[in-house]
Amino acid sequence: MNELVIRPIEQKDNAIIAYIIRTALTEFGANKPGTVFYDDSTDHLFELFSNEPKSAYFIGEINGKIIGGAGIYPTEGLPSTTCELVKMYLSKEARGIGLGRKMIDHCLFVAKTKGFNQVYLETMPELKKAVAVYEQFGFDYLSGPMGNSGHNGCDIWMIKNI
Repeated sequence: MNELVIRPIEQKDNAIIAYIIRTALTEFGANKPGTVFYDDSTDHLFELFSNEPKSAYFIGEINGKIIGGAGIYPTEGLPSTTCELVKMYLSKEARGIGLGRKMIDHCLFVAKTKGFNQVYLETMPELKKAVAVYEQFGFDYLSGPMGNSGHNGCDIWMIKNI
């Protein structure tokens, strides 16, 4: 029986989740400038999210093994009632088992409890399976970016009311 746990990030998770993020981007040919692949913060997610009270980052584990992560962040330049779904990446073994949907559900729930009423995200066509999941969750396409994420390598922008 696989036991799925979604828990807050801990400092000891930094290297593993950074590896998962960069491996997934490489796998889909999305390891390009202007993405989280090159962000220094990708190696320090615990610290990034610990220093921002309206943010949260979660680790997905199966049987104690880290297999993905996702978070919410009040990205600079977004309206105060909007947060960004960020760094949502799963290891290859975690795809297709429903973990991504559970992570998104959890992030949307936490965003609402923190007072947000919209969740924004940025992604790329290379991550088409993720885009399809976001569509199923009711994210709508935008014609351009919101806020100042610094990820000019992303050219799909979506938003959802929660």
